[in-house]
Amino acid sequence: MAAATSTSTGFRPHRVVVLALDGLLPFELGIPHRIFGRPKDARGRHLYEVVTCSVRPPGPVETDADFAIHVAHGPEALATADTVIVPASYELGPVYEEGVLTDELAAALTHLRPGARLASICTGVYVLAAAGFLDGRPATTHWSDAERLQRLFPRVDVDPDVLFIDDGDVLTSAGVAAGIDLCLHIVRRDHGSAVANDVARRTVVPPHRDGGQAQYIARPVPDPQQASTTAARAWALGRLHEPIQLRDMAAQEAMSVRTFTRRFREETGVSPGQWLTQQRVERARHLLESTDRSVDQVAHDAGFGTAQSMRQHMQAALGVTPTAYRRTFRTGKDRAAALRN
Repeated sequence: MAAATSTSTGFRPHRVVVLALDGLLPFELGIPHRIFGRPKDARGRHLYEVVTCSVRPPGPVETDADFAIHVAHGPEALATADTVIVPASYELGPVYEEGVLTDELAAALTHLRPGARLASICTGVYVLAAAGFLDGRPATTHWSDAERLQRLFPRVDVDPDVLFIDDGDVLTSAGVAAGIDLCLHIVRRDHGSAVANDVARRTVVPPHRDGGQAQYIARPVPDPQQASTTAARAWALGRLHEPIQLRDMAAQEAMSVRTFTRRFREETGVSPGQWLTQQRVERARHLLESTDRSVDQVAHDAGFGTAQSMRQHMQAALGVTPTAYRRTFRTGKDRAAALRN
């Protein structure tokens, strides 16, 4: 789905409507505005328009903090949305307890137009599930809520271990910071890595965390008494195009292979081999988006060795071939030209 369109009357930004529910978390409500409010095209025009609406007429919406917010749009705004985002709320009532929509929320969702892209942050997924949008589809939420989500909605394929899931026209994410990852992923999907990376730099957050990355790592910050594997990762990132052996990575930290592997998994949530594959897929994605190098050259530069090996890894990680990925994620220059034509 394109994030902005050219019509007979001129350029129109992609409209993102954020549904604000009572008990919302102000931080998560602000994520879509921060991320989608940044991207611009070559002419300096905003690629997205972000508005917030309530299930009621314009007025105050309670938050989980000691203040309310004034929302200027009612549920009718959902009918204008190209993308709808439902952030988390701590007051979902029957949606959270019984898996059913309130009459007020059900009435609001009738305004959704066919073809609108839907996304949720954290417990916002309960709204999508209760409305039936996730039946037979994969979804995620904060790891502490995954068991309840699966119990209430057995037709949903709940994955409690990932940061976010992109299932085409419906996307779901884990809590808090994973909402940033999800929104950056949408920008990347719509406009490529250059635009998403620029937004990330301006927001001072990592430009990309893969959706399949583990939500919960037993010890995400190394004990100051113990050595970290940070230097080994930096060393590996500088030579992804070369063969990298586990013993070579361990040597960068002066650790045995066994100790290094254990520490690495504790710090990243994955094995060194899995991490290397993830980084090589990311390198391949960047090269396919931003250069005209052949698939064979990209495979070599990303460290896969052969195009067949890269194809297998990209198919497993992303569900697409390198050629299909390049065709979908054109460079920013190509996209800008498409918008002008």
